[in-house]
Amino acid sequence: MAEPWFARMRACGADVREVMHDGCPTACIGDAAFGYVGAFKAHANVGFFHGASLGDPAGLLEGTGKGMRHVKLRWGHPVDTAALDTLIAAAYRDVLTRLDSSD
Repeated sequence: MAEPWFARMRACGADVREVMHDGCPTACIGDAAFGYVGAFKAHANVGFFHGASLGDPAGLLEGTGKGMRHVKLRWGHPVDTAALDTLIAAAYRDVLTRLDSSD
């Protein structure tokens, strides 16, 4: 359930690298993380480090922190794949913008 979503993060661009952070595979551009996938017994989380700033018209994102948000995937529950793909692409573009503006 989790691996295909991390593969989608890796496929965002040739500049994406993966690291393990807090036991979760994390997608980064350089040292800037934009997403992770956490696999658990009953669910998986597809998370975004700046998820609070992402548009989420499908209402998939959960969490109340200042920055991070995640999409919780549960066995036997349908996934809005188009909306989650859009969030992954938006998170990638967001971190690119953040990196460009920090130069």
